[in-house]
Amino acid sequence: MSPRTSVVWTPEFLTYQLSDDHPLNPVRLDLTMRLASRLGVLDGVELLAPEPATEQDLLRVHEPGYLTAVKSAPEMPFDVGHGLGTDDNPIFFGMHEASSLICGGSLLAAREIAEGRADRAVNIAGGLHHAMPGRAAGFCVYNDCAVAIAWLLEQGYERIAYVDVDVHHGDGVQTAFYDDPRVMTISLHQHPLTLWPGTGWSAELGKGEGEGFAVNIPLPPGTGDAGWRRAFHAIVPSLLEEFRPQILVSECGADAHAEDPLANLEMSVDGQRATYQAMRELAETTAGGKWLVLGGGGYALFRVVPRAWTHLLATVLDRDLDPATSVPADWTAHATSLTRMPLPVAMTDDADPSYSPWGDGVADRVDGGLVDTRRAVFPLHGLDPDDPRD
Repeated sequence: MSPRTSVVWTPEFLTYQLSDDHPLNPVRLDLTMRLASRLGVLDGVELLAPEPATEQDLLRVHEPGYLTAVKSAPEMPFDVGHGLGTDDNPIFFGMHEASSLICGGSLLAAREIAEGRADRAVNIAGGLHHAMPGRAAGFCVYNDCAVAIAWLLEQGYERIAYVDVDVHHGDGVQTAFYDDPRVMTISLHQHPLTLWPGTGWSAELGKGEGEGFAVNIPLPPGTGDAGWRRAFHAIVPSLLEEFRPQILVSECGADAHAEDPLANLEMSVDGQRATYQAMRELAETTAGGKWLVLGGGGYALFRVVPRAWTHLLATVLDRDLDPATSVPADWTAHATSLTRMPLPVAMTDDADPSYSPWGDGVADRVDGGLVDTRRAVFPLHGLDPDDPRD
């Protein structure tokens, strides 16, 4: 029997409109849902419309003064501070309302699982993982990932694993739970020497009782499917098997793709699809099948994100698509009305996402970072960092 799955979606998510030329253009969400619908991925699926997160919800993570700044900024946009009014985080009318709605979507997805209506739930509009307690950062106003996790902790969850596959370090979520051993944050990202936000070193482990529960896997620029998946499988399964989370939360940013304009990793849609499938399996084998799935970054708005996240939705719903599936002509016609760039004709990049596992005796350029992470973290969980069986 397929797991019960909830999909959270409302067209109101498309109001998160920073500006027409801002990288975080919600057209990527609309194109994803159109593509998934045209390919039958959402056939028979009831889409759940959320309510905005309340002030009480947001205060689980964010400071009261910051909420006041976000609410008032559109009317008083000058020198508001808190990371607002920058190129990354411009002020726009409806900013608080739109950001609260995205948080509400992730909270609804978490509630569907916690209250037993679903085993899996997905909010592709979520994944805004950079927002800090008192400031906006990296296109993120409110941190829906952290708000949802904090709510789950209040419901009595004692072990939550958060795995972030966005090309940028999941710094806001790490910060929120850096001293909390109930939340293990694992982030795979481009090396902090080469990409904003400049954090996510292997030595960032958490502090106090949370030491060992922040896990960072920095990857060199140019890392493709084989290297990325080698690093993932060298670290993530072992830690999740040891931690045994009650729920797996995944931030599934699509910006590790080779065509993403804001970063320098070289994954394909095929490698991303394989990653989603790997996380699905880990949710089943380590987290009792409980899987909360969020979107994240991804700025190749037309060619990459819709295909990657359609594969994500298909994976969550156990409706896996053949990578050779053609992109529907009417979807292409709609997208062509919005862009002049050439569009893909299939749900694949014709890439082979296979990889050679760490410990095979053959050196790979990702091995330095993954070995640093294993040696920093694994002993804190009773695992041998130099034994590939662990």
